[in-house]
This record gives sequence, C-alpha cells and structure tokens, in this order.
Amino acid sequence: MSTLDIISAGIATSIQDAGRFGMQRYGLAPSGAMDRLALAAANCLVGNSAFAPAIEIGPQGAVVTVRDGPLRVAVTGALRALDIDGHGKRLGQTITLEDGERLTLGMARDGIFGYLAIQGGIAATPVFGSCSVNAYAGLGSPYPRALQNGDRLTVNVCAAWSHERTIDLPSQTTGALGVVMGPQADEFADACELFLNSQWRVSASSNRMGYRLEGPALKHLHGYNIVSDGPVDGSIQVAGNGQPIVLMKDRGTTGGYPKIATVISADLGWLAQTRFGRTIRFEALSIEDAQARACAFHDLIRSLPDRIRSVA
Repeated sequence: MSTLDIISAGIATSIQDAGRFGMQRYGLAPSGAMDRLALAAANCLVGNSAFAPAIEIGPQGAVVTVRDGPLRVAVTGALRALDIDGHGKRLGQTITLEDGERLTLGMARDGIFGYLAIQGGIAATPVFGSCSVNAYAGLGSPYPRALQNGDRLTVNVCAAWSHERTIDLPSQTTGALGVVMGPQADEFADACELFLNSQWRVSASSNRMGYRLEGPALKHLHGYNIVSDGPVDGSIQVAGNGQPIVLMKDRGTTGGYPKIATVISADLGWLAQTRFGRTIRFEALSIEDAQARACAFHDLIRSLPDRIRSVA
C-alpha cells in the first residue's frame, strides 16, 4: 500500500463518490460528486469503476505528495494548471507519481470542481452505503469532513502500464439549462414566464447545499410558506425574497418553500461547474424530453471506457 499526503487542501475539497441513496427518509442528503461526468471520467481513466470514491477538489486547488509510490492518478473537471515538481501535466490524462513527488493543482480558471482519481481506489469504509462526505452531518470516509492539510489517504500501488491514457469527452453543452416545471409551478402564475425569460446570476454565496440565483423577484400567489415536502437534487425553491435557490448535493431533505421547477439530472453537473457571477438561463422541457436526456447522459457514462486511448 501507498499513501497520498495532503499538503494543501484548499477549500471545499473532500472525498466523494456517486452519493448516498435511500437515506432521505432518515434525514440524510444524498451528497456525492457535484459533477458526476467528471468523476466518472477520472475513475475510468485509471481503471476504477465509474463512481468509485475520489477527491473532489474545490476552486482553490490542492497540493498532494506520494509516500511509498508509485501511484497513477488522473485529474478531470474544472480547467486548472497541473504540475509535478514544476513540470506541467495535462488534465484528462493519467499521470504516474513516483515516490516523494509532489502534484500541484492550481486554482480553477474555468469551472469550480475537479476530480483526482487514484488507480486502485482510496481505502475507505462506506457509511450508509457511500463514502461521500457530508460535512454538515459528519458523515463520510476515511474522513467525515472536508480534507485538511496533513491528512493521509491509504491507496494501492499502481499497476505497470506501457503507456499513459487520455480520454475524449464531448464538448460542454451551451445554451439554457433544462428544467421540468413544478411541482408547485401553479403557485407562480405569470412569474413562470419571468423565470424562463430571465437571465440569472449565480451568487457567490452558493455552495454544495444550494446555488443561489440573483435576478428579478418572482412573486408567489399565496405566500412563500407551504407544507414541507421532500425535494430532489435540482429542485428550485423560491424564497420569500423572490430569489430562486437550486438545491444541490448536500441539500436538506425537506423544504417549505414553493418549488417552481427542477433542473434535469443531465444538466446538474453543468450548473455545478458554473462560476459565481456568471449568468444562466432555463428552458422548460417535457418529462419525456428530460427522461431522454437522462438516458443519453447514462449512455455517455457507460461509453467512457470506449473513449480512452493510449498516449505515446
């Protein structure tokens, strides 16, 4: 076994996998990677299962070093500089780290979250079916919190490969984020058109619990308090000030604000990578169209091993 030492963790850096499912009835949010495609791509590059636990790296970047190497890793997600002891490396390509080498991941230049996957995986014990960290609930493994300077992860020594590997991913979608209206769209009447026809700025107060949006106030027909019900990832609640909040991976499991719409699952990673201060728009889809996009997204995940090629 080898170890990966966290020299500098930055902010919002934690262990994440696909998430924790079936626990919402007990008050546990799903958590999991903010960008599932980037997580899956990093894992597939190093030969892991698509949603194995990996390090989700926040916008500030991180610095790690290897003990008792070598290790093979891959970094995907937000655009950022990578280097090993001053020698530049590429995103979306496997990297072999020898014993004592230091990998520096710079600040995100486009996007927010990156994923560092390690061949053979991270030694961790699932908690309620997942290793994903939910710092608010104190859950996750091997640390039930965000990673900190000085943490040490136990990992497997890499297998011998004749070549490093890279992956071909489709271009980032542009345009409007897909939403299905409701379940309380009837609480907004004409404000639904305002919601769909406006640009929304992603607030700097956004986090893994929710992305706050800034724009025109959406008026509630019957006030902003409803009987609390169970939201899902992507539920768009409208608070008393008329500003939407898109619920994300560490969201609450009940909510008492009316929900005007729900971001489709295929577009949540795109939203998660939208930098604070940038604007987004929404497009209303039928349930059938949303399901078709979800199927296409899962087909893309399944196709990732076929998109990998060797680097000479």
